Amino acid sequence: MESIFALHRGSAPLLISLPHDGTRLPDELAARMTPGARRVPDTDWHVSRLYAFARELGASTIVPAHSRYVVDLNRPPDDVSLYPGQNTTGLCPIVQFSGAPVYLDGQQPSTDEIAARVERYWKPYHEALAAEIARLRDAHGRVVLWEGHSIRGVVPFLFEGRLPDFNLGTANGASCSPALQQRLADTLAAHGGYSHVVNGRFKGGYITRHYGNPREHVDAVQLELAQSNYMDEERFEYLPDRAAATQVVLRELLSRCLET
Repeated sequence: MESIFALHRGSAPLLISLPHDGTRLPDELAARMTPGARRVPDTDWHVSRLYAFARELGASTIVPAHSRYVVDLNRPPDDVSLYPGQNTTGLCPIVQFSGAPVYLDGQQPSTDEIAARVERYWKPYHEALAAEIARLRDAHGRVVLWEGHSIRGVVPFLFEGRLPDFNLGTANGASCSPALQQRLADTLAAHGGYSHVVNGRFKGGYITRHYGNPREHVDAVQLELAQSNYMDEERFEYLPDRAAATQVVLRELLSRCLET
């Protein structure tokens, strides 16, 4: 059976979800895409490698195999916009972050095809995500869901200017406790070499908003990281020295999540 995701079950009350890390495209789908889209440029490149240290903290991790161009796991299944009035991409994107098309003329997915992709790829990931959240909360009485994302620092189609280095999203404070949000914001403020914002352009996608429920002891936080902090945005190349400095901050942020 085709693998949809990889789940590592850890021992700490922390789950790292990396829903845009996948790069796989089924051959029959790739054949319908433009040459530029086949390079899956809107991938959250190398975030699995960037967050690999989290297992040392006892974290669970869940990582999909397929590209967001197959189905975007961080969008609601009804494809309602998470940012009304702003440019964005959909459940099965037909436009890239550059504004260029994903598909060749006449090759966009039908409504039935989108529904089939939700069944095949979206639902298994979310079923596993929900089950792991429940397992960790049952074991510890609480759990933090950390949504790890990254994006090019300049994407005019999606936002003006240059994105801050660290973009923390908590659905305007609804997806996690005020105490946790403050600890994370204080941690970022202590690292003056990096710029940051809380609930700026990226406030948390579907996963953060849907699963975060601090009253039920499930805190959810999204971090959208500007890719220049750990990679070459033009060549999609991982830069170990730059990444190591960023990992120092990430480790502190995740450690704050484990504080009671």
